[in-house]
Amino acid sequence: MDWLIYFPRCGNKGKYLSYIVMFVDRKKGNNKPEKDVKLEEILENPEFERRCPHTVGYYKENSGEGVAFEPEYLEIRKINTAEDFWLFLNALDI
Repeated sequence: MDWLIYFPRCGNKGKYLSYIVMFVDRKKGNNKPEKDVKLEEILENPEFERRCPHTVGYYKENSGEGVAFEPEYLEIRKINTAEDFWLFLNALDI
């Protein structure tokens, strides 16, 4: 799907579902993040649900931008459900 979800360094507390994140759908050719998107909106998107499994990764912040974006992954995991995604986030302790 080539989606990027950016978690801000501060400002979110509580359950992940209500987190405000920045979202980029790179297949649409949009490299600028949409701001103030609830993580819940992304995970409840029918495309996300329909196209499982997904490969998710956590990468270093300075991995390039646009065409030069080549993330240096610190953690990669295959997820089959939203619950797997929560486990991934908990393991990262975001």
